[in-house]
Amino acid sequence: MGCLLDALERGYRVLGLDAAAGGDGVFRDLVLARIIEPVSKLDSLRVLEEAGVAPVSYRTVERRLPAYAQEAWRQRLSAACAAHARLGPASLVLYDVSTLYFETGQGDGFREPGFSKERRLEPQITIGLLAGQDGFPLMVSAFEGNKAETKTMLPVIKAFMAAHRLPDVTVVADAGMISEANQKAIEAEGLSFILGMKVPDVPYVVDQWRREHPGEEIPDGHVFVQPWPAGPSSKRRDQRIYYQYKADRARRTLHGIDEQVAKAAKAVAGLAPVKRNRFIALDGAVKSVNRELEAKARTLAGIKGYITNLATCPDGTPVTAGFVIGSYHELWNVEKSFRMAKSDLQARPVYHRKRDSIEARLTIVFAALAVSRWIEARTGWSIRKFVKTARRYRTIKIQAGQHTVTAADPLPDDLRQALSAINAPAEARTNLS
Repeated sequence: MGCLLDALERGYRVLGLDAAAGGDGVFRDLVLARIIEPVSKLDSLRVLEEAGVAPVSYRTVERRLPAYAQEAWRQRLSAACAAHARLGPASLVLYDVSTLYFETGQGDGFREPGFSKERRLEPQITIGLLAGQDGFPLMVSAFEGNKAETKTMLPVIKAFMAAHRLPDVTVVADAGMISEANQKAIEAEGLSFILGMKVPDVPYVVDQWRREHPGEEIPDGHVFVQPWPAGPSSKRRDQRIYYQYKADRARRTLHGIDEQVAKAAKAVAGLAPVKRNRFIALDGAVKSVNRELEAKARTLAGIKGYITNLATCPDGTPVTAGFVIGSYHELWNVEKSFRMAKSDLQARPVYHRKRDSIEARLTIVFAALAVSRWIEARTGWSIRKFVKTARRYRTIKIQAGQHTVTAADPLPDDLRQALSAINAPAEARTNLS
């Protein structure tokens, strides 16, 4: 398994993780084993042995875990990732959260039942991931399972800025992450932001356009701009709201409205049980279809809002609707990182109970995610494809008297090109489709 291990080790070194970990060989081996085959700590020793690495004892791994759980350790890894991402003032950072559940029925103050994106009832922990614009991980933090998502973002961002002495970053987050209090707190900290926003009512600029263009459909991709200047006594910056209409989004939304209204009509007629449905209006025991809400929902179909307080882009050019909306849509990158962490790297700590052990595992997963994203960026391959392909080809060393003979399986052209991209100078980029 020589070419696979060599490639992963190169990514680990290029990212500065080896230096950040103080050359800790046990940590490096656990990170690489997590990428090759995400298994338990004990089984990772088998993965390393198959890869040609002489593993340490399981007791040594257990002794080292408390060090990996320390905040200072994770901060050094985060600093290495931030240096690789070349963050500067007002750099875009993406933030999202997810949850990891535990198969236990009892909470312990850290693992607690809470809102689960997977609709689970078991105790869980909440994970906050801060990433660069391309989804490259910058910082990971663990919170109690019952901590509201909206209360995790600001502590993570403030800690990241303080650790890396950044005067400002531009936070990009989804509407679900932002409460009114949360947005005010972000503004109070003087941070720049691009946020998705809920649109509960028809915006004035949209209503005005409809009055001026009776009977016309809003053009696909049309953007309405609504300035929101700060008042004389306000401490916030001037803001601007962009409302974008997309025909495909409208089609999907209207289809959903049709289904919900049809279900509401059946429930009102007594042909179906009354379930949670926003289009059912209850007045005592009297049920009816809320046609006023239906009309408003249809008017809003296809419209999504984005709000920012940026005056200029990070490169100093004026802010445009394309920049704001495009930056927001990069959130799929952090969602991809979460999917990789939870599927390819098996982040859920099934066998861990103590907080130190859980935190140590998340630190290993964070480093493994950074290496995986680097491999993907260099090769254009998914990490799963790269590991599956490179793992087939092994290098064997045979000692014959005074001589060492190396035998290696011949590599296919596509893998050879991928390895060339990985081993190219750090500045070079090879685009492999």
